Amino acid sequence: MHPLVITCLLSALGLGTVLTFSSSHWLLAWMGLEINTLAILPLMAQKHHPRAVEAATKYFLVQATAAAMIMFASLTSAWFSGEWAISQLTHPIPTTITMLALALKVGLAPVHFWLPEVLQGLDLTTGLILSTWQKLAPFALIVQVAPSVDSRLLITLGLASTLIGGWGGLNQTQLRKILAYSSIAHLGWMTLVVQFAPSIALLNLFMYIAMTSMAFSALKAYDCMNLNDLATSWAKSPALAAMLTPVLLSLGGLPPLSGFMPKWLVINEMVKQGLQLPATVAALSALLSLYYYLRICYAVTLTSPPNTLVKTTPWRLRPSQTHLFLAFATVVALGILPITPAVLTWFT
Repeated sequence: MHPLVITCLLSALGLGTVLTFSSSHWLLAWMGLEINTLAILPLMAQKHHPRAVEAATKYFLVQATAAAMIMFASLTSAWFSGEWAISQLTHPIPTTITMLALALKVGLAPVHFWLPEVLQGLDLTTGLILSTWQKLAPFALIVQVAPSVDSRLLITLGLASTLIGGWGGLNQTQLRKILAYSSIAHLGWMTLVVQFAPSIALLNLFMYIAMTSMAFSALKAYDCMNLNDLATSWAKSPALAAMLTPVLLSLGGLPPLSGFMPKWLVINEMVKQGLQLPATVAALSALLSLYYYLRICYAVTLTSPPNTLVKTTPWRLRPSQTHLFLAFATVVALGILPITPAVLTWFT
């Protein structure tokens, strides 16, 4: 794809997200979401591979369904209240429909079915955009809608996402599917606390983006798609293999790494709200996610390749590659826990 075309598409992605961020009217927010969807579709199908075209088609159908639900809910809300403002979404029927539509857009359980299959058909760069940037605009709407939503619905969506995100990744060998289930689980943690403490949910989103960006960037540097390919990663870049392991453990929420901070804050806030049982279930579900992160760590650090390889294995990464973004994401994913009070002041 021509660099000018890629620049236009990425600019449209930014425009759609900013338009949704800055809108207080449902029509403008809907337009921003649609610009986002239409801008990423050519990036998804640029390889002209059947899997990529299939993923782009599935993504388009799911996002179009969610957009239609949002438009129907906003029309219903305008019928009940006479207002198109996002803050005026108070009636329980359009509020519930809107929340379910936004859950479908970001991939919350039980409407998560499309995310692993779509991410599996994409290259790692487009998968990174889908897993990080494409979550920003819908999550901004979730933060605005959450005060009007029944807390039982949000807790149900959050717990279902953490459990399915943990169980679904246990038997996976494809790394992109594992990261898709990781995304579902992390979004569940954000949904659990978004009604009570939106600042903690935004901090959780920031940490998820930093850690997922490092994981995708490392896999792209290694050119690995499944667990078996990771057996040769130590030969390509021993330093990157050594840094990937703690980042994966940070994604699992293991202290004293940065990924422990958002989970700790979410559980603390839920206990303050008297939700001890959902907090316990969410904490136990984190162990499921930690298991498949440990599987990846084992493949990276403690396995050796077989005698007969089905692919050529370079001895070292090409020196012309730059990894500034990878280095920044690694620092954020590993070193923020000691300055938790200072970080919290930025999001409050």
